[in-house]
Amino acid sequence: MTENDQGNVPSRQRKRFPGISSRAYEHPADRSALVALRKLSGFDTVFKALSGLLPERSLRLLFLSDSVRVSDAQFSHLNEMLRDACYILDLEKVPPMYVTQDPKPNAMCIGLDEPIIVVTTGLVELLDEEEMRAVVGHEVGHALSGHSVYRTVLLFLTGLALKIAWIPLGNVAIMAIVTALREWFRKSELSADRAGLLVGQDPQASMRGLMKIAGGNHLHEMNVDAFLAQADEYEKAGDLRDSVLKILNVLPRTHPFTTVRAAELRKWSESRDFQRIMDGHYPKRSEDKDTSVTDSFRESAGHYADTVRTSKDPLMKLVGDIAGGAGDLAGDLGGRLRSRFGGGQGPTKPADGGAAAADDKGGEGGPRSASGDGQSEG
Repeated sequence: MTENDQGNVPSRQRKRFPGISSRAYEHPADRSALVALRKLSGFDTVFKALSGLLPERSLRLLFLSDSVRVSDAQFSHLNEMLRDACYILDLEKVPPMYVTQDPKPNAMCIGLDEPIIVVTTGLVELLDEEEMRAVVGHEVGHALSGHSVYRTVLLFLTGLALKIAWIPLGNVAIMAIVTALREWFRKSELSADRAGLLVGQDPQASMRGLMKIAGGNHLHEMNVDAFLAQADEYEKAGDLRDSVLKILNVLPRTHPFTTVRAAELRKWSESRDFQRIMDGHYPKRSEDKDTSVTDSFRESAGHYADTVRTSKDPLMKLVGDIAGGAGDLAGDLGGRLRSRFGGGQGPTKPADGGAAAADDKGGEGGPRSASGDGQSEG
């Protein structure tokens, strides 16, 4: 798609990322799962075949008949944002976009064969131009990552679970799948938030949009720093009971809590990874076929290990302490066994003492790394 094909130019100069791979902005947990799926030969074909019963055509007809399709003639400012977002992220085919009447601020990207973007009137009326640009970029990020397929399945299974709730075993099986999909989708929202920032290239606008989703159109009553402080307080407040309540609260949701999204996005916007992308250094789609699944999972595991190590949440701190204690115990036992059976020299032999010290350090790091193997509104 050329610049001339885009028609309208951005209201201000923004950097473009030709050929950018979604791996550039995807959250480590989201990325590792998608890379693994993409490496499976014929996965998409088989998945779509198995999803043949999904009411995708019904959804498309529903939006076509009962919503307003964005175009040069209708919601032209949204159409300009959409084309601009596709140009910046180099998405070749601009997905259709609809505005549907709903006072609740929301947006989604769904579809099996081709993604479609839907935004509610509540969201359009709530956000200003730059805030809305970040949301449109968020949804285009979903499309580029291929998230629409899994979101459509999630919508279908959620509805199915409600219909068969009277069948105990059937409902348990469906809800297990729904729970797993929701966990993945919450991580995919963090990825899409990053895509929205790459499109809008205005961190403050992204923060304002998330604040408005949480607290409404009262910017004069809100403060970004105070809003982000809430995320920090949420993470470290309370005891283990509160940690369990946090898990229970988030399980039914498809989106992470808004303050958490804002904190995650602020952290990424200040990272070296983000700056490298803005400087033009990022993975390309042409390299996706050569992506190593092992490296991707290793990066994901490293991310979780770091999360556990640095988290202020009481439960995560307990997990880290247990892992560290297990590592210390393993190192201590290893040193004792080597001292006892290592050729009769005992602990006075310098080489053995050094090995024991090294094993203590290695034992401490090992289990902590292993603990990481486990991991829109808009």
